[in-house]
Amino acid sequence: TQAKLLVESQGTVLPRTRTSLTSEVSGTVLEVSPHFVVGGVFKTGDLLLQLDPTDYEVALQRANAKLISMNAQLTFEQARAVQAEKEWGMTGRPAEEAPLLALRKPYLEEARANVLQAEAEVKQAQLKLQRATIRAPYAGMVSEKSVDIGQYVTIGATLGETFAIDFAEVRLPLTKKDLSMMNSFSMADKDHHLEITLRGSIDENMTEWPADLVRTEGVIDQASRALYIVAQIDDPYGRLQSSEAAGKPLLMGTFVSAIIGGKSIDNAFAIPRSALLQGNKVALVDDQQRLRLRVIEPIFADSDYYYVSQGLEEGDEIIVSAVGVPIDGMKVSPEAVGFEEEATSNAE
Repeated sequence: TQAKLLVESQGTVLPRTRTSLTSEVSGTVLEVSPHFVVGGVFKTGDLLLQLDPTDYEVALQRANAKLISMNAQLTFEQARAVQAEKEWGMTGRPAEEAPLLALRKPYLEEARANVLQAEAEVKQAQLKLQRATIRAPYAGMVSEKSVDIGQYVTIGATLGETFAIDFAEVRLPLTKKDLSMMNSFSMADKDHHLEITLRGSIDENMTEWPADLVRTEGVIDQASRALYIVAQIDDPYGRLQSSEAAGKPLLMGTFVSAIIGGKSIDNAFAIPRSALLQGNKVALVDDQQRLRLRVIEPIFADSDYYYVSQGLEEGDEIIVSAVGVPIDGMKVSPEAVGFEEEATSNAE
């Protein structure tokens, strides 16, 4: 038969993107969104908090007034420069010989610089006014709330913490033995497909979620000597699109086990678990109806079978029933059951 090897691992579900919201301006909190609570779900661009914008509206008005004034000074200097060129032309001398001050060029450049500075101050005032409104950077959920309405916040103050709900990730450790049971995923970041199924408990019921391998971390953990791969789950809360996840959300922080598809082994023998004796031995029946013990090395096991690729040959008869104390060479009376051999033993 062909055996599909499965590798088991485990990890904790974590958000791919987590953000600590920090105030870039100071002010009193005037408005708090009803979604800005722990567990609240929001969409990209939704209003989360509104700080008092009065000071920044005044600053923007002042910056605009200064820009108007600087533009007026520039217009005045441009007119003076034109008049200076006309006056120099009346001397009959070439314009190339005119001193810079005579043509008022330094004054004109200064006026242009003042306009640029005023425009920058307007832009800065606009940014500060915009930053008084805190909006959601992505579709996500609130995990921590640090401020509320009426509270005064300063620059750099923490407002809360959010995480994105478009994807979730699980770091899965793989040992050297696990890796030997898997196909190479050196191209996993590009186009290699690896089947991963996550299992976890929701309301004391075991639930499964499909996941995709998105990357390997590329280093061996010095403490555990394991290589970590990262599995990704789309829309874990089932909020972004109509999907089965809506009925079985995968909550952040859930501890899950992972079943990872590995190599396919051709010409493998499936040995019932009851047939394996202590010391990784199986009891065979030879052509003289005698019991023979043989050591095998299972390459994989599931809930029903051990899978062996070496140590057995096609046609070997395996005893799967209890035989008391198996002794090599004892006489047995086998009774065939399907492809297996069930035997009762009688010491000779």
